[in-house]
Amino acid sequence: MFATARAILKQDPAARSLMMVMLTYPGLHALGYYRIAHWFHIHQHYLLSAIISRWAARRTGVLIAPGAVIGQRVFIDHGIGVVIGETAIIEDDVTILHGVTIGARHITSGRRHPHIEHHSFIGAHAQILGPITIGSYSKIGANAVVLEQVPQYATAVGNPAQILER
Repeated sequence: MFATARAILKQDPAARSLMMVMLTYPGLHALGYYRIAHWFHIHQHYLLSAIISRWAARRTGVLIAPGAVIGQRVFIDHGIGVVIGETAIIEDDVTILHGVTIGARHITSGRRHPHIEHHSFIGAHAQILGPITIGSYSKIGANAVVLEQVPQYATAVGNPAQILER
């Protein structure tokens, strides 16, 4: 958590100190609760992991399913309204703004949520849906609805999202 807090301090111009980040950033708190719930999930204590996840969502405004796989130094800025689904994979150094949904399109078995590769940026209220991959160093614009793959270094905007540049 300290590495994540230090990364947030470097990245967010509104962050004035490491203590401020540690005590007041709901996205960081949500990730801390997620790490605990995820540990219980991988050790097959599913009810306990679900209870921790729901409690954390009420406390932080961020709902992260305990089965999701989240890397290091992920920055959930502002946090409120973020939803991350059960089979989602989020790699290292990803920034997610408020209101983002990383969710499913259909109820199926197996992987049904997106894979967000490292160093991606997800704009406010973006909806990334289905078993798709968002390539590393990609940007998803605010309010975009992404239903198809986004290649590395690309920018996707609109509803449905279109690739703006590569």
